[in-house]
Amino acid sequence: MPHLILVRHGQSEWNLKKRFTGWVDVDLTGQGKLEACKSGELIKELNLSMNYFFSSFQLRAINTLKLIQDTLRDNKNSIRAWQLNERHYGALTGLNKNEMMKKFGEDKIHEFRRSWDIKPDPLSRNNPYHPINIDTYKTVPKEKIPDSESLKDTYERVIKYYKSDIQNKLLDNKNVLISAHGNSIRALCKFLFKLDNKKISLLEIPTGNPLVINLDLNQKINECKYLDKDRAKDLIIF
Repeated sequence: MPHLILVRHGQSEWNLKKRFTGWVDVDLTGQGKLEACKSGELIKELNLSMNYFFSSFQLRAINTLKLIQDTLRDNKNSIRAWQLNERHYGALTGLNKNEMMKKFGEDKIHEFRRSWDIKPDPLSRNNPYHPINIDTYKTVPKEKIPDSESLKDTYERVIKYYKSDIQNKLLDNKNVLISAHGNSIRALCKFLFKLDNKKISLLEIPTGNPLVINLDLNQKINECKYLDKDRAKDLIIF
């Protein structure tokens, strides 16, 4: 039976600084690199042969995957897809989450971060943090690059890509590992576990903790578990 492994990137520089990151390309912290290496060790203990590796276009996910593959001693080429990117936080991009909570209140910031269909104000296309001004996205058609996204928007692009490029590999009984982000993995979990809009708003995705999903050939879930059980104990387990 095929296995799908979802890994949120290790702690990033802006995770540490509590800044809204979105599509901005920031790297891992030292702690984030350790989390990625530990993810690799935990996956190695499964004795699974991984057939495909996917990541977003973003450095923190790419480098997390690289460290995992180094630990597994598996140098297969990975597939990078901008559709697996983090949610675009619009005008919140770069701002400190704690400062925004003080200014607008915790409920309002939670609404922006976790509500299903509410998106922040758009980020100006003149802003250096806008993806059209970041070299990483030069190959992405400009009309595909958002100025802001809700979780619903993120879900639609992630699941469209999953259905077109990933699901067929699982149906072919291949094992797949995806290194991505809190909201792109949240979108995948909503789809795979059929979570409603309320449950998805409560779902926490930890950095650097592989979620292993064992599927049957009809894409029904037989079993799922976080490999780092100590860090998963306070999470919603499906």
